[in-house]
Amino acid sequence: MGGISIWQLVIILVIVLLIFGTKKFKNMGSDLGSAVKGFKSAMNEGEQAAEKKTTETLDNKTDSAAIDVEVTKKEESKKDS
Repeated sequence: MGGISIWQLVIILVIVLLIFGTKKFKNMGSDLGSAVKGFKSAMNEGEQAAEKKTTETLDNKTDSAAIDVEVTKKEESKKDS
């Protein structure tokens, strides 16, 4: 019990070409290629958006920490006075 041999694949390919024709087969290939390209670009955009969101979150946390430190210092100096 083996898998599909190369000759069986060739016969299937010939039958598909006879049924659909070369033009339709070519269009299906280009549609599949553009779908894969679109998927890859969407994945890259998603990664860039997530990275940007993480950076903005870290920047916001850093800014709020600096403000907290300034407020604490001013409160301590008022208590000392």
